[in-house]
Amino acid sequence: MTSPNPRIAVYPGTFDPITNGHIDLVHRAAPLFEKIIVGVAQSPSKGPTLPLELRVELAREALSRHDNVEVVGFDTLLAHFVRAVHGGVLLRGLRAVSDFEYEFQMASMNRHLIPEVETLFLTPSEQHSFISSSLVREIARLGGDVSGFVPATVLEALRKARQARAGH
Repeated sequence: MTSPNPRIAVYPGTFDPITNGHIDLVHRAAPLFEKIIVGVAQSPSKGPTLPLELRVELAREALSRHDNVEVVGFDTLLAHFVRAVHGGVLLRGLRAVSDFEYEFQMASMNRHLIPEVETLFLTPSEQHSFISSSLVREIARLGGDVSGFVPATVLEALRKARQARAGH
């Protein structure tokens, strides 16, 4: 087995959809690592609104300004994915204290499964600290304006998904 590279960070998530908060986190982490691999999880148990291929495409578009960021879809255990891409750091965002308990539990489990990989928590910029994909999805599903929370391409994808659900 190839050892992990501490200069490769893996930022995993469902990214359903990718938000300005996610983009902000990658933007601030990009100078810290040789490479950031944004791992877009299939996550069928979460019942994503957008298909995996579209989530990967939207993340690639949103993060295209960073030469050291690669977006990859995956449908395996995160520990297996991290090992496959030789990641040495798991990058996670913490928006509020309410995120901490879940993220701490996940970091502890990941430390058990992939002890050679460290977890690094970053907090988003204040203007993005309240944005979550689930809130964005719900607001968009109900026809609310999420244009301040996502890139234009994501806004359009959410609009199309809403129309498809409505049968238009």
